[in-house]
Amino acid sequence: MGGFLEKPETGKQVSEGDGNGLRYCVSSMQGWRLEMEDAHSAVCRLKEPFEDWSYFAVFDGHAGNRISLHCAEHLLDTIITSEAFATQRFDAGIKEGFLQLDEDMRKIYQDKPGGSTAICVFISAENIYLANCGDSRAVISRHGQASISTVDHKPYYPKEMERIQNAGGNVMIKRVNGTLAVSRALGDFDFKSDNSRSVIDQLVSPEPDITVCQRSEDDEFIIIACDGIWDVMTSSEVCDFIGSRLFVTDNLPMIVNSVMDICLHKGSRDNMTMLLVLLPGAPVINKDAVKAETNLDKTVAQLTRQIIEKHEITDFEVLIRLMKRMASNIPNLPPGGGIYAKYYIIEQVFHEKFPDAPSEIYDYFTL
Repeated sequence: MGGFLEKPETGKQVSEGDGNGLRYCVSSMQGWRLEMEDAHSAVCRLKEPFEDWSYFAVFDGHAGNRISLHCAEHLLDTIITSEAFATQRFDAGIKEGFLQLDEDMRKIYQDKPGGSTAICVFISAENIYLANCGDSRAVISRHGQASISTVDHKPYYPKEMERIQNAGGNVMIKRVNGTLAVSRALGDFDFKSDNSRSVIDQLVSPEPDITVCQRSEDDEFIIIACDGIWDVMTSSEVCDFIGSRLFVTDNLPMIVNSVMDICLHKGSRDNMTMLLVLLPGAPVINKDAVKAETNLDKTVAQLTRQIIEKHEITDFEVLIRLMKRMASNIPNLPPGGGIYAKYYIIEQVFHEKFPDAPSEIYDYFTL
């Protein structure tokens, strides 16, 4: 939903934190959208009696940010104060919290448009709980692979389409009644008006899918992100890229921001929010990997200069296209990121060669 800017807003809002043996970084970028509709929440240590628990969530709003902001402020408290959660029926409590929050918001936003996806992760000493409502996604990297992931809720998926049709709706151009691109969301009350059906059986359902897995020593990190990321990168690509970056730097903002820049260069047109949570088994800096990365950066810079001189290039767009074609000849590009991950080096070399060129020509160029 929503229109697009003439060029993207590439400034990023970044925050970091740590606690309970975890470290996290979250970054948000408006991108091409007319406004920023994402919101997030990160709490490394919950209040008693759940002080050994942590909570992380991303909310992707549509038709405004009122629902996503409300969820970011209230979903956690609604869940942990539910009867089921208080009596240690945690997965039931998470579901109860989602449904209660949706009902609470109906009283406030009944006649207002808009809704939000919700993806949240609870981490206890023993387990990880992934709860998803919509097409944002959480992925756990375990033993170097994207091992555990939530399932997106798209209207054209068979299970979701069946519920929509049973509720009297249809799926056209992959959208609920031809308009909404997600089949589950909080808010969107104009799709939840059939009083003859339960709250979870409406055209758009607020019911989350919940995945519970036992923590393992092989758990490395968790990625929690909206579809602005997943529209252009797979779960494996993002996990592979982040895993490779953790061998060469412990600068989490640099890593998270790099993912969003790659997605922008790959053509993502949406708002982007990504929350990276490092678990105790996360990769650490490796001296051989750092050396290899330094050599790779020199190779990319040298190749860029050679291409500019050989082809007498003065146009940045032409340079980028040639570099993309040459990517297969560059060994050891970051897995999952490829030449897109070295876009900034190409930019630096071009700017050194042509210091008077306007910076905006490569601020938002799409490879």
